[in-house]
Amino acid sequence: MTRHVLVTGAASGIGAGVCELYAAEGTAVTAVDRRAAGPRSIVADLADAEAAERVVERAWQAYGPVDVVVNAAGIYPATPFLEMTAAQWDRVQHVNVRAPMLITATFGRACAAAGRTGAVVNIASGAALRARPGAAHYCTSKAALEMLTKAAAIELGPIGVRVNAVSPGFVTVDSAANPVTEEYAAAVSANALGRRGVPGDVARAVRWLAGEEAGWVTGTVLRVDGGASAGSTALPLHWNGTSEVQRA
Repeated sequence: MTRHVLVTGAASGIGAGVCELYAAEGTAVTAVDRRAAGPRSIVADLADAEAAERVVERAWQAYGPVDVVVNAAGIYPATPFLEMTAAQWDRVQHVNVRAPMLITATFGRACAAAGRTGAVVNIASGAALRARPGAAHYCTSKAALEMLTKAAAIELGPIGVRVNAVSPGFVTVDSAANPVTEEYAAAVSANALGRRGVPGDVARAVRWLAGEEAGWVTGTVLRVDGGASAGSTALPLHWNGTSEVQRA
């Protein structure tokens, strides 16, 4: 039987990459975004709590039971901290944290009612570990999403729903909703493997976490970042000579 995967933020970037990977393998995909993103689309603004709560129900009724949810929708506007308004802060939290919580909870209830197992993969970010100027709302939302992943995994595990997250490093995407300058991209994309990520790098990690091979994995955050979270490649050697200890 063909699996049914629901992907939010599906019109571009990582979400689109996830949709493309699954579709290429013959998996049934329902794409959720603020604009139509394929033949099986649900148009919804996930900042709206009611819209987020209904996404799984709409997909389930229209296209059949959902097996996997990928919460890839996210926004990262640039807003200096001293200029942050409540509305700007709240919209980022609503899209990046509240929507995944509502969608995951709805999915869990649907699976429990139908006696089905399932998997959720949230798209986190290296920003959960390292703050950056203009992104207090975004970094906070991704840190919260990582904890949401763990909390949901604990409560949904007994009903057979696994919840994990992929935390990408900088990924090159063409997104009108979340544009970045080349200067910014160059500053945040340094990593041990020496190249920027592409959506397919993240999509393959999502597929693994949602698949049978990761059947005993839940509540984890898989960092797919070329080694960026392991440490900095931008620093010089702290000592350019041979110490007494080394000579000994």
